[in-house]
Amino acid sequence: MKELKNVLITGAAGGFGGVIIEALRKEGYTVTGAMRDSNGRNKAVAETLRSQGVTIVEIDVTRDESVALGVQQAAAHMGSIDILINNAGLGAGGIQEGFTADDWKKVFDVNVFGVQRMTRAVLPYMKQRQRGLLILISSLSARLSVPFQGPYSPSKWAAEALAESYRLEVSHLGIETCIIEPGGFPTAFIGSLLQPSDQERALDYGAINQLPATLLASLKGVFEANPEQRPELVAEALVNLLKLPHGKRPVRTEVDRMFMGDLVAPLNEQLEKANEKVYEAFQMSHLMHVKN
Repeated sequence: MKELKNVLITGAAGGFGGVIIEALRKEGYTVTGAMRDSNGRNKAVAETLRSQGVTIVEIDVTRDESVALGVQQAAAHMGSIDILINNAGLGAGGIQEGFTADDWKKVFDVNVFGVQRMTRAVLPYMKQRQRGLLILISSLSARLSVPFQGPYSPSKWAAEALAESYRLEVSHLGIETCIIEPGGFPTAFIGSLLQPSDQERALDYGAINQLPATLLASLKGVFEANPEQRPELVAEALVNLLKLPHGKRPVRTEVDRMFMGDLVAPLNEQLEKANEKVYEAFQMSHLMHVKN
């Protein structure tokens, strides 16, 4: 059986990127990290990763030409791309009415269209080997829509629907698709949320208008009260997923030590049962199984 050892991960400069890369390297994987501005605002992070033996490629997931070139460079360096981790993401926080269509486009361009760009660019390499693994770093917010997240939660719902489509359509090629759903974690992601462009729209919301900022400020206390909610949990869950036999990995993996994970897990179980019945009705149940 062909080993899956060469990994390309987007969003290497922030969020879960660093801890995932570290965990993969310790397990012997060859990792290429993709990020924007590797010679600019992310230069220090890029240099640190390079000093650890990680190859860095410049990829802006919102630009077709950047994705094409970066993926080509990653494949040339590693010889193949066995595993794609779509980790790049853009969050948002505020009153929904204040987010303009352009705000929505910014979030979806990273969280949904970026996933599509990366997946399309990588699939030819996986199809050539008839083996591969697509991993989407999603969110528990893709299963339970949380208020005051603007376009973020809808974008994650859309990204998971996209991953589900690929799951069925590429399984016969020996390519597996998995989704990891983290809860809230203390990473730099929280400090870089997109704010609504049209702040005036929320002025007549009264006390509700203050809730997004209040909730965001309270997260520090929440994380301090839950020290076990470490970003490393996501990396550990991913590594454990990789250790499972090809074609036998769960579609969704919840990662959370607070409370949302326990609420979402039964939903995911019921969804998978519903999927089985739907695919069977359409005579597509065989596509739920990855060709080995």
